[in-house]
Amino acid sequence: MGEYTGYLFVHFIGEEKLGEQIYFALSRDGLHWTDLNHGKPVLCSEIGEQGVRDPFILRNPLNGKYVIIATDLRIEAGKGWTVAQEAGSRNLMIWESEDLQRWEGPFGCEVGIPEAGCVWAPEAIFDENRQDFLVFWASKVKEEGDPESKQRIYASHTKDFHTFTKAEKYQEGVNHIIDTTILKAGEYYYRFSKDETEKNIRLEKSKSLGKGSFTEVKAPVLNALTGVEGPASFKFNDREEWCLMVDRFAEGKGYLPLLSSDFGSGCFRIPGESEYDLGMTKKRHGSILNLTEEEFRALEEMWGKKQRGAE
Repeated sequence: MGEYTGYLFVHFIGEEKLGEQIYFALSRDGLHWTDLNHGKPVLCSEIGEQGVRDPFILRNPLNGKYVIIATDLRIEAGKGWTVAQEAGSRNLMIWESEDLQRWEGPFGCEVGIPEAGCVWAPEAIFDENRQDFLVFWASKVKEEGDPESKQRIYASHTKDFHTFTKAEKYQEGVNHIIDTTILKAGEYYYRFSKDETEKNIRLEKSKSLGKGSFTEVKAPVLNALTGVEGPASFKFNDREEWCLMVDRFAEGKGYLPLLSSDFGSGCFRIPGESEYDLGMTKKRHGSILNLTEEEFRALEEMWGKKQRGAE
């Protein structure tokens, strides 16, 4: 793998027509973004709910492929959030590619437990000890003794994103939890999750991916920032600094970057508006992949760039 020189943002844009599909944007510095494909979807789903949200992109070191997993959901269809949570799809929507340009899919894999009302915001991280991927998502389930159903994080393992182990409960809080993302930085795994009751992001850390191993990290800026979801994290290519993106869904403003020199410190800086530019389209719950120069140029060549001011 060559040196990383850029970034790919994979996201959806909202509940309008074609908004719940897959969009790409490129950046050289991780803070200023340019939409690809003239701001139109790069990938669309015509199966399941015929919409996809919360896309997560990764590299699979076991077979060299790129993978996108996403939520099978289209709120624009008008069924509403209650149906989406209580009787939504239990399928992951999956695309695969060998070059980031030509994609196979989507295909659906049912991973949710039978009691699950939905499978939301799937993500994955490579488990170095097991040499496979831990895949995790939010499902609303009413367990024995629950007064009502509750959003918890469930998980499964896979090597190829075609076959998955039986789903098990992975993360639970006092409140509803959705939108979990995990990034490894140094010797720690950092886990960011949306508290669906308080509507803010909570941070934990652990030296392993074990479900009971994470401990809370106090992060005053995160705890005070409400009305956000869809955390997405990455390391800057040229320095020892990390970025956490949060989707300001309550205000309808799209993503806001938060900067930190050490996630473990719990210290974050909110940059001024002049320090970042998320591009022409409003970016909703997605993920960022660090790119080599070859990958960056291949994406530019395939989909071109929509420049500011262009029709």
